[in-house]
Order: sequence, then C-alpha cells, then structure tokens
Amino acid sequence: MIDVLVIGGGNAALCAALMAREVGASVLLLESAPKEWRGGNSAHTRNIRAMHDAPEDVMSGVYSEEEYWQDVLKVTGGNTDEKLARLAIRASANCRGWMQKHGVRFQPPLSGTLNLSRTNAFFMGGGKALINAYYRSAEKLGVKVCYDSTVTSLDVRDGKFLAAYIGDERIEAKACVLAAGGFESNREWLKEVWGVNEFGEAPADNFLIRGTRYNKGILLKQLIGMGADSVSDATQAHMVAVDARAPLYDGGICTRVDCVSFGIVVNKHAQRFSDEGEDFWPKRYAFWGRLVAHQPGQIGYSIIDSKVLGRFMPPVFPGDKANTLEELADMLGLEKATLLKTVAEYNAACRVGTFDHTIMDDCHTEGLQPAKTHWALPIDTGPFYGYILRPGVTFTYLGMKTGEKADVHFGGKPSPNLFVAGEMMAGNVLGKGYAAGIGMAIGTAFGRIAGTGAAQYALSHQGVEHAAA
Repeated sequence: MIDVLVIGGGNAALCAALMAREVGASVLLLESAPKEWRGGNSAHTRNIRAMHDAPEDVMSGVYSEEEYWQDVLKVTGGNTDEKLARLAIRASANCRGWMQKHGVRFQPPLSGTLNLSRTNAFFMGGGKALINAYYRSAEKLGVKVCYDSTVTSLDVRDGKFLAAYIGDERIEAKACVLAAGGFESNREWLKEVWGVNEFGEAPADNFLIRGTRYNKGILLKQLIGMGADSVSDATQAHMVAVDARAPLYDGGICTRVDCVSFGIVVNKHAQRFSDEGEDFWPKRYAFWGRLVAHQPGQIGYSIIDSKVLGRFMPPVFPGDKANTLEELADMLGLEKATLLKTVAEYNAACRVGTFDHTIMDDCHTEGLQPAKTHWALPIDTGPFYGYILRPGVTFTYLGMKTGEKADVHFGGKPSPNLFVAGEMMAGNVLGKGYAAGIGMAIGTAFGRIAGTGAAQYALSHQGVEHAAA
C-alpha cells in the first residue's frame, strides 16, 4: 500500500508530494489533466507574496509580518482566520530556499508590476517553469505521477481516509492530501450558486475561466455532502476583469486588463459603478471581476486616454482606439450621450494634484458618486481607448475548514489522515478579496504542512492496512 496519496497536480499538491518524500514516505500523485496541461492554475501564476525583514536578492525593502497581515485584513474585510493567515505569512519568509532546492528560480519584478518589487518574488519563466521544476524534482525523488487520472470519489469513514476511486479502480493509501482545486470550471455548480439576478439573467453564463478546465470540484462537493466542515461563501472567488475576447479556459494573466485604475469603468448603460482608484492594482484586480459580474449583462468598459499609456502592463488584445469619445462610444456599442455625460461629470469632479502611479497619490474626485480616490486624471486627451470586460474566474473560495496541521475537519473533529492544501482550503485565509501572490503563499505553506503531516502519519502506521471496502 502506498504511504501518501496526493490528489491534484498544482503547486500545493507538488509541495505536499515533495515534502512527504523528504520525510521518507512513498508517494503517488494523481493529476486529472493530461501531462501537457498539468499544473492547474499554478501554471498561470508568476510570483509569490513573501514576508521579509530586510532586502533580499529579488525583493527590495522590508515587508514585515504585520504589514502583510494588514494587507490580508484589508482585502478580506476581516473575513479571514488570523491564526492560519499568519501561519502562511510566516512560512512565506523561509520557503524560497526550499523552492530553489527543488529547481525554482527567481528574477527581479517585470516592468508594469505596480508596487510589487517589495512584496512579491517573481518566478523565472513564470508558473509553468515552477511547475516543471517541481515535477522534475518529484521524478528524481521517486514520486509516482499518474496523469489523466480524475478521482471520482473517496472512501472516508468516521473522518478517516481509506481509499480513492478513479472510476471503478480503488486506490488505498495510509494517508491522503487533497489539493485538487476549487469548482471554477464546473459551470453548472457556478450557475447553481450564482442563481438568477435582478435583471433575470444567470450571471455565470457569462463567466470566463482564467485557469484550468479540470477543476470541477467533484471531491469538494462529495466531502461537503459527507459532512466535512466547509468555509467561505460559494460565490466568493478570485475573479478578475478580463478582456471579453479571452478564451473560455486558460486565458491566464495575459487576458487581464490592468488599466482600470488609470481611467473609468462603466457598465452597459455607460454609468460608473465603483471607485477605480481605491487601492493599488495588485490589491484590487481580483475584485473587479466580481464587480462586473454584478452589472447588467456581466459586462464593463474600461476607458482611458493617451496620458496614461505606458503606465500599465498591456493586455494581449489591443483595445478599441478612437480620436473622439463619440467614436469610441460607437465602437463599444455604448449610448453616446450618456457616455459623454458620464465622462464630463467625472472630468469636472477631478482634483488633480501630483499624479504618481507608484504611490497613493492626491489626485481624486470631489462631489462624485462613486468617488475616485486616487489617480484621478481627466479623460481629455485623444486618442481614447476602450477595453470590454467580462468576469474571469481564477479559483473559487469555498473549501474545507482546516487548522494549523492542514487536516480536514468533520463536525469540528480533525481527520487523523486526510489533509488539504491549496485552493481547496484557501477560503480559510481568503473569505473574500485577494492580494497578488497570496494564493501561492497559501498553497506552498499548507502544501508543505499537509505533506509532512500525511507522511508522519503514514510512517507511524507502518504495517497497518485498511480493511477492504
């Protein structure tokens, strides 16, 4: 019998598998995707948010535990487990040496990554390179990997893991780590939880999936049905405003539209609906998908002028370009008079001080609802640009409630041998909201904890086998 079964193939799963092998356990990892699509959403990442008390090789300044915690507190609105959040924060300070030992390389921040050089360490080659490095290391260490292996059900009795099933095939293990992601690519489940809005629409019909198509939430739903304790609201997610032309799956970072904070965003009625300058973009980009999702038609329009070109990472698709706002309205399909009125009211409300996109500057609006609190410049210099936005779901936050040992809980009681990591438990820390790179910090921290715990349980129960089903 295998010692540790890891279900999943992304960052958290690989961290668990590598740690379990380092402890001395035999490990089998089951990845639902084929080899060429392995890695889940982790393949689309590019950095990890990391605490540090002094400048480091690719990170400037200081990013203390307390500042990191305050960032988590702010983006989640307090909807977080402080003990688990601080655990992940502290773990982020000492994980990079371990990551490098397994082949991960880091580089200085890319241009256009607003305010991240101090808080985030970037992977050389992005998330795909990180995933490939971990798989190479896993192979060298003797982790057995099976692709195209979707686990369809679990045998869990009285909170104890016995086996996993791939169809009719039963796979027993002494301990198991669940790291199979959320349910973002399960359209029916998304429609079920989002329901029908006040406009008679099913919002989830218009969601694009930024990440993998393989995260269906099969085991998540089964475990909740078994009575496993869960956390977070099923509608909460890492949801980004992406270019409406993005593919249904695996658009990744290149479909994100990063100019939101430099202009205005309007809905299909050419009306603004939120503060575009509330905070730095790395702390707000994952809110905008949800904001757009609550607008009629689940569509938004980001509008900028030429003054701000070059201050944000350009998306893969060029925006609509027009010499006048009237022409831009026609291109975007917006009611011309309403858009002109919205822009005129915004321009009149702008109080321009010293514009500086690297700090929370003093350029703001007065007497306008909703206000724009930073980086408020009049939209008055052609040519003008417009980007059509749709909600892009990266991962959902509904997951397993856990503790400092990363164990799955049933009725408040921790399982002795069933552990969880990554997106399947990130909702403990992220009740809502997001800050760039924190998902990788959570996955790395709890993946390592879960793998260690599973291996220790398995090795302490050598010679003990489960009864056949």
